[in-house]
Amino acid sequence: METQTYNYKVVRQFAVMTVIWGIVGMLVGVLIAAQLRWPVLNLDFIGPWFHFGRLRPLHTNAVIFAFGGSALFATSFYVVQRTCNVRLFGGNILPAIVFWGWQLVIVLAAITLPLGFTSSKEYAELEWPIDLLITVVWVVYAIVFFGTIATRKVKHIYVANWFYGAYILAIALLHIVNNIEMPVSLMKSYSVYPGAIDAMVQWWYGHNAVGFFLTAAFLGMMYYFVPKQAGRPIYSYRLSVVHFWALIFTYMWAGPHHLHYTALPDWTQSLGMVLSLVLFAPSWGGMINGIMTLSGAWHKLRTDPILKFLVVSLSFYGMSTFEGPMMSVKSVNALSHYTDWTVGHVHSGALGWVGFVSIGSMYYLIPRLFGRKEMYSVKLMDIHFWIGTIGIVLYISSMWISGVMQGLMWSQLNADGTLTHTFISSVARSMPYYLIRVIGGALYLSGMVIMAYNVFRTISLGKAVDAEIPQLTQAQHH
Repeated sequence: METQTYNYKVVRQFAVMTVIWGIVGMLVGVLIAAQLRWPVLNLDFIGPWFHFGRLRPLHTNAVIFAFGGSALFATSFYVVQRTCNVRLFGGNILPAIVFWGWQLVIVLAAITLPLGFTSSKEYAELEWPIDLLITVVWVVYAIVFFGTIATRKVKHIYVANWFYGAYILAIALLHIVNNIEMPVSLMKSYSVYPGAIDAMVQWWYGHNAVGFFLTAAFLGMMYYFVPKQAGRPIYSYRLSVVHFWALIFTYMWAGPHHLHYTALPDWTQSLGMVLSLVLFAPSWGGMINGIMTLSGAWHKLRTDPILKFLVVSLSFYGMSTFEGPMMSVKSVNALSHYTDWTVGHVHSGALGWVGFVSIGSMYYLIPRLFGRKEMYSVKLMDIHFWIGTIGIVLYISSMWISGVMQGLMWSQLNADGTLTHTFISSVARSMPYYLIRVIGGALYLSGMVIMAYNVFRTISLGKAVDAEIPQLTQAQHH
């Protein structure tokens, strides 16, 4: 019989680009954090291209869709092959279209956003021609992923693939509905939705980009790599299925909590708040399931930096999914809205949960993709872990303190109803915390640079390999 191998080429490509785009996206993040502390770094004398307002959407798109997206493509293509016991669907052509198409999207974003071409929608700033390209790439991605599941050699569909599958379908729906727009020129369009409806559709999209792209998909990563690295079965398979259905049903309705105290109908705001509070239960169900998988294997944390990344990412996931529902309560939101507290919350999820689970998964994958037993330096992985963790703690704690201070200053009134503090005085008081944020972000970025060196040395010592697909017995098929 001819020996068949898994398609690791596209996994290798996305894994390497995960590290590269991570550095690019986080470098822009450190720059714009520094611009808030030292406005001269906006480089007005050059032109508007380096202004905070233009670089900030570049930062969010680079970290979410370039770094996070590449990690998701790499791991979903790896996991679906391994758990279905079959080579990726679509030969070598369709996976290659996904890789090169996605890189083209990222490059176009890096060109158009600093030039000022934007639809001005959070996480959906790219203009209509790029939106169409994203749609094409995503359809091909769905064909490859679901085609692989349809041709699987194993009857059972492992839970990680349920999470990956849900994210692929949900992001397709969200992207299309939110980006229905009327083009007026090659690089300008206007949303078809009026006023408050546009805001509601945008935050249905915006929060579910968090819910599906940044949560459900990375839970697929967690459900594969945590048990693999711990050498233990998932703590409760039943809980993982309950977690899946509860999470994907509830997340869809949480978007209006971004629009408290706006023109949105009051009942819609309240419904978003209630469903956000309900969301706490399935979120913590998944976090507990991941952490309890280490029962009997906790001693491995002492010596295994990959497990450290994965377990700490779960801890940040638990913290972020407690904080999010709490911030959706209207009375808490009255304090937190429009402040740096929101920035701290987003980054505890992005740096702690998404960043660390991606880094841990890449450290697992890269030696296997290049025929090595482990990374070039375990010591450097450990250093990366501690630098990254300290960076996150500095970042989010400075934003929490700054945000609560801002909320309290803005809510203080004089006897005649005027504001006690001017807005600019709250900005001045925030400056020390902005400095701490720059330091925290720079530490996290330097951890990624260490990772890039470690990855480069690992690849240069190894060579690209494609693992053989094992032949299953009749009993294993079922």
